[in-house]
Amino acid sequence: MATRTPSFDRAEFAGALADLGVLVPIAVALIVKNGLSATAVLLPAGLLYLAAGVIYRLPVPVQPLKAFGAVAISQGLGSSEIAAGALLMGAVFILLGASGLLDRAAKIFPLPIIRGIQLSVGLLFCQLAWNLVTAPPAAFIDHGRSTAWLMAGAATVALAAWLLRGKGASLVLILLAILGMAWAFHGPMLWGPSTLNIPSLSIQTFAIAATVLVLPQLPLTFANSCLATADVAHTYFGAAAQRVRPGRLALSLGVANLLAGAVSGMPICHGAGGMTAHRSFGARTGGAPIMMGLVLLIISVMMGASLAAVLAGFPLPILAGLLTVAGLLHMALLKDLHQPLQITLAILVGVTGFWLNLAVALVGGLLIWWITKAIAGWRDRRHLAGGDI
Repeated sequence: MATRTPSFDRAEFAGALADLGVLVPIAVALIVKNGLSATAVLLPAGLLYLAAGVIYRLPVPVQPLKAFGAVAISQGLGSSEIAAGALLMGAVFILLGASGLLDRAAKIFPLPIIRGIQLSVGLLFCQLAWNLVTAPPAAFIDHGRSTAWLMAGAATVALAAWLLRGKGASLVLILLAILGMAWAFHGPMLWGPSTLNIPSLSIQTFAIAATVLVLPQLPLTFANSCLATADVAHTYFGAAAQRVRPGRLALSLGVANLLAGAVSGMPICHGAGGMTAHRSFGARTGGAPIMMGLVLLIISVMMGASLAAVLAGFPLPILAGLLTVAGLLHMALLKDLHQPLQITLAILVGVTGFWLNLAVALVGGLLIWWITKAIAGWRDRRHLAGGDI
């Protein structure tokens, strides 16, 4: 069938919650450390989730801009610099999507390079999970647990989530996380949204955002949010993914980032790893992103004023466990490759993108692909010429 009618059953809801391992750590850090409004952080993400469910009719995910967020958090940048970066990202990807440039560029990337990008993202997910339990972010409440306890808890969660994926495992884990947050939260609950702030922008603010935040993020968003997300959608859902195109993904994330920048919120994107997480835990239609969007909107409006304190108590083993499973399942997409050269190229691109830089990995991978293709073509022509003599 060409499209899928949204479903709102238990499996869809379980799948909808499966990608919180990426969203929560970055969102909490931006709220607590960088001073962003909790409502401004979740509102654009919730709206993009709703739009994704309606437009794509598949479990297309919404995630924070990971490289962007990591730099902003590590350098303690303010809401204005983050907003300027979101506005620039929005403008760039609306231009790429509306002009058709991104759809044309996507055609030059062969499957081994796309799989390499996905391997890189899977490795990044596993690294983030490792860091959550070995060096817990300061934004999270210290439960007095040792690193060994956190690692053991994450491994247990990951094993359970892996064995029971698609059977409501994420629902049970999120319910446990809610109980953990309720236990850790102390103080009066303030109901209602947090304040939305208009950013203070200047040429200097945009210059800082462009060089420090946007440039490191552009290759990752181009490769993972647009190319790899479209590819994995077609891999998982076949003809039902006809709406999921790189250019259209660029447009939806671009518009969402303009909104995020306007309210000094969290820059967001789509992500191939998130789609793997949603699907692996039960999501099959646009019902999952619609439900996730409604959850985020309700929380942002009803609990925004207390959200920073509540989310800081989210149990780290559950976050790390869900993230580990999503990363491993994403790396398993390599099984689609069968030729040794393709597998080698995918691993080379993935490892280079993970350890060094995704832009370098993309360019290097394309050069290797074109060179090997040219050599193969030259050998074929030489063989044919020799056969004619």
